[in-house]
Amino acid sequence: MSISVLKLNGSPFQLRGLVARLYSTRKGEVSSSDPQKDNLRRYLYPPNIRNKASPTGTWRPDVARALQRAIPSVQAHETIQRAWLLHQRHIRKKRDAELQRKFNCMRQAMQELEEIDSRLFREANKQEDPRARSLVEVEAMKSMSEPEKRAVESRVRGLFPRELRIPADTPPKNGWPHEWRAFQRPLA
Repeated sequence: MSISVLKLNGSPFQLRGLVARLYSTRKGEVSSSDPQKDNLRRYLYPPNIRNKASPTGTWRPDVARALQRAIPSVQAHETIQRAWLLHQRHIRKKRDAELQRKFNCMRQAMQELEEIDSRLFREANKQEDPRARSLVEVEAMKSMSEPEKRAVESRVRGLFPRELRIPADTPPKNGWPHEWRAFQRPLA
């Protein structure tokens, strides 16, 4: 089944004679996505054809010849491949050793903290529900406006505040909001 692609009415960039075939759908089956997008995708990214180079670079006919010129023998290629795998293994072992060293240092620090002050140790390892609100916060939220309530509800304790702007080199187009004030969240 042939369908013409890009029917641009009144556009200066009209393409005539551009045709794509829908091979992925069976006869009588209707594609659930937009057929125009499917046609464009099939035209711009054709399947991997062995006698033609693909525009996406998935298959090139000259790869075998280029590899043969660069690496003349199979034995040399296998040696290079083994050396690369050995290099990757060394990097992986170094990374694992560094992570193990950091983990052991953290474990030692936590053991020392437990010996020095058990209350601080319990406080450092306390599991906390980020959505839980204290009674002070619940009472304070009753007198807040809706935007302030949303700011309190969306903020997760211990994370960077969402309402702060990302630092930029240039000021915003509409200027600085001088009336905006940061909301002080009560801590309980």
